[in-house]
Amino acid sequence: MFTAFTFFAFLAFVAFYSWSKLRREKLSSEDGYFLGGRSLTGVVIAGSMLLTNISTEHLIGMNGSSYRDGFIIIAWEVTSALALVVAAVYFVPRYLKMGLTTIPQYLEKRFDATTRTLVAFFLMISFVVTLLPIVLYTGAINLESIFNISELLNVSKSQGLWLTVVGVGLIGSIYAIFGGLKAVAVSDTINGYGLLIGGLAVPLIALWNIGDGNVWGGLVKVYEHAPEKFNVIGAPDSKLPFEVLFTGLMINQIYFWAMNQTIIQRALGAKNLVEAQKGLLYTGVLKILIPLVIVLPGVIGFYYFGDQLYNNQDMIYPELIKKVLPASLVGIFAAVVMGAVLSTFNSVLNSAATIFSIDIVKRHFSRNISDRQIVRIGKMTSAILAIFAILVAPMVANAPDGLYLLLQQLNGIFFIPIASIMLAGFFTKRISAAGAKAALIVGLSFYIFTSFIYKVDIHFVHIWGIEFILNLLVMFIVSSIYPAQKTFELKDLKLVEMKEWRYTKVMSIILCVVTILIYVLLGSF
Repeated sequence: MFTAFTFFAFLAFVAFYSWSKLRREKLSSEDGYFLGGRSLTGVVIAGSMLLTNISTEHLIGMNGSSYRDGFIIIAWEVTSALALVVAAVYFVPRYLKMGLTTIPQYLEKRFDATTRTLVAFFLMISFVVTLLPIVLYTGAINLESIFNISELLNVSKSQGLWLTVVGVGLIGSIYAIFGGLKAVAVSDTINGYGLLIGGLAVPLIALWNIGDGNVWGGLVKVYEHAPEKFNVIGAPDSKLPFEVLFTGLMINQIYFWAMNQTIIQRALGAKNLVEAQKGLLYTGVLKILIPLVIVLPGVIGFYYFGDQLYNNQDMIYPELIKKVLPASLVGIFAAVVMGAVLSTFNSVLNSAATIFSIDIVKRHFSRNISDRQIVRIGKMTSAILAIFAILVAPMVANAPDGLYLLLQQLNGIFFIPIASIMLAGFFTKRISAAGAKAALIVGLSFYIFTSFIYKVDIHFVHIWGIEFILNLLVMFIVSSIYPAQKTFELKDLKLVEMKEWRYTKVMSIILCVVTILIYVLLGSF
């Protein structure tokens, strides 16, 4: 009973705080609803980016993967810092100059309206078919495990999970539909830092218990139990070989942190370039720390449970929470986990609504539509997508390699083709609209064929790298046959102040050095 009380009390506090921050906001305008009025600060951007990125597909999925495969999966996190440096130094200054609300807007400026529409369509599919259902389902697993909802309601476990999916989906929809980006970002700030603190408490308490009051002693015991789990250099036949860092992984990371609408929309809503760069680089610091929350607990779980959950790896984190956290903290942490679920869910809903409203409805059906009407369409879009995601969520159960790897494999369908044309668009003027469209179709078809139809014996991240090279070749060949009809010039619309943060270069160098040191030090285990 006390656990449930603390759970609902924390959720109520976050809701009240968000309402108090929003009650004077003008949410009926396009910038107000979709970009938070271009008023977001660095701390809010970092907290929102972290929690938009880190949800239960990480808490459950990555801890499940580290339980089986060890620290090699740390690559998904620490290399994010490098991508965030690239985003802060190169991409975001250009986005803010252009006054973008969505990434597809850039594609129309650089290529043409058809390219913009194709990418907008691909993004809508990726949001609804991959990310939203997995976030909902992993959140349901965690909450069902902590509160035994199926037992409380006297229903089967599958029915309990379904009811939890519906509940989480409805609550998340309320934030996205009625509060827009500002509501999402404000609630994310509290939940994001709550997740960092609460998430760190799980391994620290576990190590304190294992070491009989000595955290370091506990870590030594966990290491001695399975030293191979601490090595970050994956073998060629492992779930994440070290070589992928130099093929497809960094392309994916640059896309995710510099071009992904769900993430970069926070930086697009910054009050100026200084706050945008602060937010991105603060996020880089948090991503260096986050493996302590989403990787280390899985290895600790192996110390406690051994191979008991080897065939059910996505249950390792909920079981660890119940084992190590005192009852007084379980409810609060469950609320923070719920916040992580809601954050990613409502962030994706808001981004999907933004893309549909701005890039499809406003671009193709009614250029003169009023702000009030476009906001109404955004709300309706969020509601429809939420219902669809709730219906699809149970279908992602029982992924053979875990939910996190499933998410990454599905993301590759759209991320790499879009990253290819974005990077080519920025770094060379030779690529034409025809070349970009050809690369989108060829890249998408190639990945689906080699990953899901005629599976080749190559790691899917290596396939990303191969696909990227293929896309570049297609773009250059088609562009030589159908050359560009216009020259793109980046114009500064002067919507926000463009003075650079004075610590950008120093922070960027520190993040790069720390990332390299992690591999040098942990690669020796």
